[in-house]
Amino acid sequence: MHIEEIAKTLSEIEVKTLNALSSGAKLSENEIAVKAAIPIDSVRRALAWLKEKNLADVSQKEVCFYELTEKGRQVVEQGLPEERFILTLKKLGNKASVKELLKESSLSREEFNIAFGKAKRYNWVVFNENNELELTGLEADLLAKKLPEQKLLEKIRANELASIEQSKALSEFLKRGLLEKRSRIVLEAQINENGKRALAIASKSKERFYNLQAEVEPLYIGKKQPYARFLDEIRRKLIVMGFKEMKSPLIVQEFYNFDVLYQPQDHPAREWASTFRLKNPRYGKLPDKKIVNAVKAAHEHGANTGSTGWRYKWSIEKAMRLMPCAHGTAHSARQLVEGIEIPGKYFSLARCYRPDKPDKTHLMEFNQLEGIIAADLNFKHLLGILKQFAEEIANAKKVKFYPDYYPFTEPSVQLSAKHPELGWIEFGGAGLFRPEILEPLGIKCNVLAWGLGIDRLAMFKLGIEDMRELFSSNLAWLRKEPIAVL
Repeated sequence: MHIEEIAKTLSEIEVKTLNALSSGAKLSENEIAVKAAIPIDSVRRALAWLKEKNLADVSQKEVCFYELTEKGRQVVEQGLPEERFILTLKKLGNKASVKELLKESSLSREEFNIAFGKAKRYNWVVFNENNELELTGLEADLLAKKLPEQKLLEKIRANELASIEQSKALSEFLKRGLLEKRSRIVLEAQINENGKRALAIASKSKERFYNLQAEVEPLYIGKKQPYARFLDEIRRKLIVMGFKEMKSPLIVQEFYNFDVLYQPQDHPAREWASTFRLKNPRYGKLPDKKIVNAVKAAHEHGANTGSTGWRYKWSIEKAMRLMPCAHGTAHSARQLVEGIEIPGKYFSLARCYRPDKPDKTHLMEFNQLEGIIAADLNFKHLLGILKQFAEEIANAKKVKFYPDYYPFTEPSVQLSAKHPELGWIEFGGAGLFRPEILEPLGIKCNVLAWGLGIDRLAMFKLGIEDMRELFSSNLAWLRKEPIAVL
């Protein structure tokens, strides 16, 4: 691009910066800011552009300066130890023992020693015949006006970024921890011949041209993590559909995770290889005794449900054991115990834990979309709901249902959908809660229940091949991933 073309594209701050440099002298960024009457940040931005366009020669230099430490700020406010030393001695009648002076001055032992050393050096004090420190009168100058050291500290506080030449006082203050040495990079610039020509052209022209085809740096706006946004959208959509969100604690009693759901206490899924347990505390509280006894009766002999039960002696101790929630259905069980509306719709987005081996479609810690509908509905209605979830929430094009078995539903079904890269993936299970669950709790209608792997639904929606990417801290992926919208 020719100088004439460059001159027509100069911004206002670039022109002002070139004007400030027009004398040809090398100026610092602060000097340019004053001459151009623009903020220092604008100067730095303008210099970067002018350097890139080869209109100014820009260099950097390191500038050292001193800042007060917290200790130094206290000294400025309260006075130097030597000043406080003399003032305290004067307050005590111009003489006092070392012990008395140390106590009354409120100086630390280190500050007292420094002050005492200076007072002796400048003959402000002497020891009298009673071995007391006594003022000599030479301290009058100190009290009449501030010490040069005090003035220096105040000067640094007033302009902490000012560059100050090294001195004996500064060296002492550094040793005493009143100051710390800092440095920063300062820009210096000088206009070159190209810059002078461009300034002359820009000064005559009242128009500014813009290159609309120029490439710009990508802009990464702030946004919620894609998977977190996906979960928020799921929650919002279910609430709009009339579902109420259930409590979903991370730690539950086995009573809710298994027993209410009519899962026998000797079931393989309750072994250590399939679930986690808490070491401390080991046990939690159970609900009303009447409900506990009703669940116990269902397990042992089927109660009045027409079932024979599992025919074993049910243990309340096992039911009280605490565990990280293994599936979202535990929260449905809790809701059934605490009470539901009929008709009523409930859901939870639950964090679940199982000792699985992590791979592309499995994690030891995962999310599950749990839901129940208590109403005069049947199994066919359930299949329709599941199909709608897969198509609308996950964008799945192909959906299949397979017969399945769960201790707490009958009939039971597995929902799977076809991923373009991974093939058929199981989304979760569903079914109608068994009478052995509902009747002991006094529920007289059908309850449709499902537990879907929401992580897998999100994989479909976000076009991800590995479930672990949902929880990734990879900034490149997070920046380019669009916001998930259902």
